[in-house]
Amino acid sequence: MAERIYLAADLGASSGRLLAGSFDGTRLRLAELHRFENGPVAVAGSKHWDLLALWQQIQAGMRGAASRYGRDVASLSVDTWGVDFGLLGAGDVLLGNPYHYRDRRTDGILPRAFARVPQAEIFAATGIQFMPFNTLFQLWAMRLGKSPLLAAARRLLLMPDLFHWLLTGVAANERTNASTTQFYNPQARDWARDLLTRFDLSADVLCPLVDPGTRLGPLRPDVARETGLANINVIAPASHDTASAVMAVPAATFASPEPDWCYISSGTWSLMGMELPRPVINDTSLALNFTNEVGVGDTIRLLKNIAGLWLVQESRRAFADAGRKYNWEELARLAAESPPLVSVIEPDDASFLAPADMPAAIRDYCVRTGQPTPDSDGAIIRTALDSLALRYRYVLECLERLSGRSINTIHIVGGGVQNTALCQATADCCERRVLAGPVEATALGNVLVQAVAAGDVTDWAQARALVRASFEVTEYVPRPSSDWQAAYARFKQLAAAKS
Repeated sequence: MAERIYLAADLGASSGRLLAGSFDGTRLRLAELHRFENGPVAVAGSKHWDLLALWQQIQAGMRGAASRYGRDVASLSVDTWGVDFGLLGAGDVLLGNPYHYRDRRTDGILPRAFARVPQAEIFAATGIQFMPFNTLFQLWAMRLGKSPLLAAARRLLLMPDLFHWLLTGVAANERTNASTTQFYNPQARDWARDLLTRFDLSADVLCPLVDPGTRLGPLRPDVARETGLANINVIAPASHDTASAVMAVPAATFASPEPDWCYISSGTWSLMGMELPRPVINDTSLALNFTNEVGVGDTIRLLKNIAGLWLVQESRRAFADAGRKYNWEELARLAAESPPLVSVIEPDDASFLAPADMPAAIRDYCVRTGQPTPDSDGAIIRTALDSLALRYRYVLECLERLSGRSINTIHIVGGGVQNTALCQATADCCERRVLAGPVEATALGNVLVQAVAAGDVTDWAQARALVRASFEVTEYVPRPSSDWQAAYARFKQLAAAKS
């Protein structure tokens, strides 16, 4: 077959990129065309995403693709993080910049929400992990604050839906991202409209649900002219970035009823879970606060959101603000030179969600829990990385309990693959083989859905085989030690105290 080019706009919480997936019928290659920064913008005491700047960057990447590939470009898809959204008013007028999930408007929202609708009833209807920034609670915070935007809203578009609307004019809610809202029912495969009603929220703003691989339409004529791309399709991918990343896991199975592997999509967040044929919604998954999100092929991603490399990213930012600017290699070296497992933290403690100074928050946590205080920048990073590995082991044991399956292999995909110290620590702490790669899993999963939609790849199982044929992975063999066992015993005490 002639080489086909699929464009993936992959937006993360700290950066965005536009990549080209080139498929010649045998192997798939990825080329980065454009990269740009992303992050919260403070406006009048609130945190927002700069939607218009992101839209400009996506178009810049599209122009680069048109210049490089011309008519070989077949389609384009956008994936982003979950939960955040934009609102359209009458006449499809955009109502303001979307809020950032770390905005403080949902502080303390969960107890108030549970007083209105019991926690168990919300979970029974949605199967979603409780986090204060889930879309349901963002909307309810707007309702409680009598937001004029909510009153004027006619459509709700999650972040990738919003970009697809900017590209095509088509308003639709893609299913994998819809499942992060906490008002999607994975058992009924539809919106949990009754739940919205109980929170005095209208379901009328919801758009039709579409599955990964759905053709949304051609580019708006003005976008085609502006970017130089014509006659391309916009395809709904697995638009939640984790769903795309899981699609690109180079496992030998797809939707197996008896999986023996789990994944960690490692970046700003670590999303650790299993791919299952059906949701696990029961008292145990509620008590453990796990989530059942939708994947490609109507699979379920039973997973846990973990703070991830946010701890390291924010520490690096704080060091730079204090005049100590490190590149990632220097930080890795400083961490390696620091003694391991001196202090451990619970990465998902509320104090690490959005602190003004992450190193100070880590030191304060150690003081509160009676541990030695990290006394150097390297010790801060070492504490964060060791603690992430311990958190992974805790979640691994929960996954085995919930699924009734033994996990033999941990697949790590995403940017965290490049942190070799964390990959080896995960293998050592969890006492499991780790297979790390590919790095650009999210963009790769985005491209794979486009290839299946075009008929160039037969099905999801063949898509995974294509990943294995096209990209190398690194194996980390576990090196168990009594030091990890002792540290894990301390970690479980911290986790129990947090609960």
